[in-house]
Amino acid sequence: MKFIACTILNLSNNQRRHSHALGKDKLKVSALGLGCMGFTQSYPPYLPENEAIFVLQQAVDLGINFFDTAEVYGPYTNEELLGKALKPYRSQIVLATKFGFDLAHKMDNTNRPVALSSKPKDIRNALEGSLKRLQTDYIDLYYQHRVDPQTPIEEVAETMKDLIKEGKILHWGLSEASAKTIRKAHAICPVTAVQSEYSMWYREVEKELLPTLEELNIGFVPFSPLGKAILTGRFNKDTHFAKDDFRSQIPRFNSENLNHNYILIEYVQKLAQEKQVSPAQIALGWLLAQKPWIVPIPGTKKVSRLKENINSINVKFSAEELSMINKHLNSINIQGARYPQSQENLIDK
Repeated sequence: MKFIACTILNLSNNQRRHSHALGKDKLKVSALGLGCMGFTQSYPPYLPENEAIFVLQQAVDLGINFFDTAEVYGPYTNEELLGKALKPYRSQIVLATKFGFDLAHKMDNTNRPVALSSKPKDIRNALEGSLKRLQTDYIDLYYQHRVDPQTPIEEVAETMKDLIKEGKILHWGLSEASAKTIRKAHAICPVTAVQSEYSMWYREVEKELLPTLEELNIGFVPFSPLGKAILTGRFNKDTHFAKDDFRSQIPRFNSENLNHNYILIEYVQKLAQEKQVSPAQIALGWLLAQKPWIVPIPGTKKVSRLKENINSINVKFSAEELSMINKHLNSINIQGARYPQSQENLIDK
C-alpha cells in the first residue's frame, strides 16, 4: 500500500476543499465533524471550561464547521459549552443537536437516561432549551436521539415539518433508527441525515441502513468512528477502564472480549505501518472511502488529535485495497455487545 502524502499546514483549506453534502437539500459540512459528547460526558477527565473552549475554537480554525452535541450530554452542560465557544463563529458553522430523552425520569447505573419522549410538546420544550443554551435562534440539524415507540414517527416528522416552517430548525435527522422508521419519517418530512455507530469495529449498518440511505438520498453521520478510541491504538489487551469511563460498562470492552477483539486493532496498526500514517487515520480514511455522503464525527479533547484526524482525508485507498481490507474485516469476529443492555433496549429495530 502506498501512503498519499499530506501536510498539516493547510488543514483549514483541506477541509473546505473536501466538504461534503448531506441529504437532498445538500447541507454542506466539512469532511469530518467534531463529536462533542466527550467534553462533558462518558470519557473523563474533562477539560476546564477555558481549555475546552480553546479546543472547540481551534477546530473551527482548522476547518471543521460541523459540531455535534445533545441536550442529554451532561445533561445540558455540553450545549452550554458549545454556546459559549462557538457563538462568535455562528454564521460559519453547522450546529447539530438532539432531542428525545425524558430527562425527568430514571437513569441507568451509568447515569444515562433510559426513558424516552418525543411528544410534540416535549420536542418543542427541548428545542427552546437547546436554543437558549447554544445561544442561537436556529438549529442547523435537529436529530431525534432515539426513536420513541410511544409516539408515532409520523407525528414526530410532522412536528419537524412545522419547526422547519417556523425557521427554528433548518434540517432534521434520526439517530439509531431502523430502515423502516426512516422510510416512514422521510415520506412525511425529508430527512437530511441519519446517525448511527459505524467503524471497522462495528459494521452492522452496511446490511440494510446504508443501502436505504443511498436509495433515499439521505446523508450518514457515523458516531464512534474510532470505536470509542480503540482503533487509535491507545489501549492494549490488558487495559482496564475506570468505573466512571463509559467503556467499563460496555461488554465489547471487558477483559475477555477485549483480549479476543484485539486482533482487529493489530490489523489496523499493520495497515497504518504500511501506509506510514496513524491507526486513527486508517480508520477514518477507510470510513471516508465508503461513500461520499458519509461524514464521521470523531470526538477528541486534544488539538493534536484534531490535526491527526483531519489529515485522514488525505489517506486514499484503491478499490483493490478496499476489497482486500473488507475481506479481512469480514474474517474477524468481534465479540461483545456495543452497549450495556439498558442502552441496547432503546435502539429502534
